[in-house]
Amino acid sequence: MRSVIVIGGGISGLAAAWELRGRADVTVLESHGRVGGKLRTGTIAGITVDEGAESLMALRPEAVELAAAVGLGEALCDPAKAPTTIWTNGALRPLPAGHVMGVPTDPSALAATGLLSPEGVARVAAEETLPATPLTGDCSVTEYLAGRFGREAVDRLVEPLLGGVYAGRAERLSLRAAMPGIAALAEQGGPLLPALRRMKAAGAPRPAPVAVQGVAGGTGRFPQAVAGACGARILTGTTARALRQLPGGRWRVQAMTDDGALTMEADAVVLALPAFAAAELLRPHSPLAEAELSAIPHASTAVITMAFSRARAHYLPEGNGFLVPPVDGHTLKAASFLSNKWPWLAAAAPDTFVLRASVGRIGEDDVLARPDRHLIRSAITELHHAVGPMGEPLAARVTRWDRGLPQYGVGHHARVSRIREAASKLPGLALCGAAYEGVGVAACVATARRAATQALTSWP
Repeated sequence: MRSVIVIGGGISGLAAAWELRGRADVTVLESHGRVGGKLRTGTIAGITVDEGAESLMALRPEAVELAAAVGLGEALCDPAKAPTTIWTNGALRPLPAGHVMGVPTDPSALAATGLLSPEGVARVAAEETLPATPLTGDCSVTEYLAGRFGREAVDRLVEPLLGGVYAGRAERLSLRAAMPGIAALAEQGGPLLPALRRMKAAGAPRPAPVAVQGVAGGTGRFPQAVAGACGARILTGTTARALRQLPGGRWRVQAMTDDGALTMEADAVVLALPAFAAAELLRPHSPLAEAELSAIPHASTAVITMAFSRARAHYLPEGNGFLVPPVDGHTLKAASFLSNKWPWLAAAAPDTFVLRASVGRIGEDDVLARPDRHLIRSAITELHHAVGPMGEPLAARVTRWDRGLPQYGVGHHARVSRIREAASKLPGLALCGAAYEGVGVAACVATARRAATQALTSWP
C-alpha cells in the first residue's frame, strides 16, 4: 500500500484522509494540539457552543454527506425558520423574498422593507431598462452590480452578506468567485432582473429545503468524527517545516514536535494548509506557486460569544440574528441568536440565552487590535441599539481567528488555475483547503476529494 502524508488537520485535511482510507497508509500532521481548524466547540456558562463555523452548507452535498458517513447523520439538524435581517437605518429589516445573495428580484417587495431609500429602490427597478453586454473576464462585485443596481443596493443589500461569508469587501471581491450564479447570468448579457425572474419561474435551480444544517452538540463535533473514522495516524503538535522530493519521486517531510525534530517519508503529500503556509513549504519547489499563494490576502475576524440569563434579561430578541452593512459604521458585522436558531441548544440550556456577535472584515485591523473587554463592551452596546435592552451577560468570551478567511480578489479563478498548474509539475503533491474553490465547509470537503484522487494517481 502506498503512503500519504497530509499536512494540516483541519476539515480539509481530515476529509482528504477519509477519502484515502483503505487505499493508502495515511499520516496527518497538525501543528496545533487538536484537529479541526476553524471547526471548534467550547463552553460558556457551562454550555457547549461553536467557536468557529456553526453550520454546514446544505445546498451542495459534500459536507452533509461526509457528516452522515462518519456517523453524524442523526445529529444533522435544520435551523429555525426565520428571514435574513439587516440592521440598517435604525431597525432590523428583512431582505425581500427571492433575493440572490442580496440581489433583489422584486423591486416592489424591496420597497416595503425600508432597506433602501425611494431613490435606491427606483434605481434597482430601472435595472431591467439598462442595456447590458455579455460579461467577459472578471471584475469586482461592486464594479458590476453597482453599475446595474446602484451603489446603495450594493452597500446595503449585497455587502452585508459578503461580509458574513468572506469577511470581505464587495469592491475587492471577484464577481466570478464570490457570486458565480450572478456571473453566469451576466455572461449571457441583458438585464439581470428579468433573467432572475425567468430562472425562478422555470424552477431551476431549485434550492434544497434548507440552505444550511447544523450538528446537534456543535459543528465542532464534525472534524472529531472524521478523525475518528478515517483510520489515519494523526500527530498533533507536529509542524511541518520543510519538504524535499527524493530521487524516485518520494517526499520527505521535516517536522518539529515538542520532543524535537521528526523526519518522515511518503509516496505523496497533501497540503491542506492556508495559502500562506502552503506557500512557505512550496518556495524551494515552485517559485510560481509560492508567489501566487502568497498573493492571496486573508482577513482576520473575532467571535464574541455571550450567555444571558432568561430570568434576568430585560429583553430577548426574536429571529435567528442579523447582518450589518459596513456603510453604517458599526463595529459588528453580524449577530447570530444561537438559542433561537438551533433547537438543540435551546433544549440543552433552557434557562440561558446564547448569542454570538462577529467583528472583522478585511482592512479592519484597528478593530481587532482592541482588547477583548473593549470588543465585548462594543458588542453589548450595539446589540442593545439593534434589538433592545438585553442587560448584561452572565458570561462573555472572545475567540480570535487570525488570517482565518482567504479573500477571493478579482482574477481569483485564474490565480487558482496557475497555482494548480504549477503544483501539477510536482508529482505526488496535491493541494486542498479554503483558498481555492470556496471558503465554506462543503467547498473544503470538495477540494479534499480532488486532492485525494490526485495524490493516488500522480505518483511517478
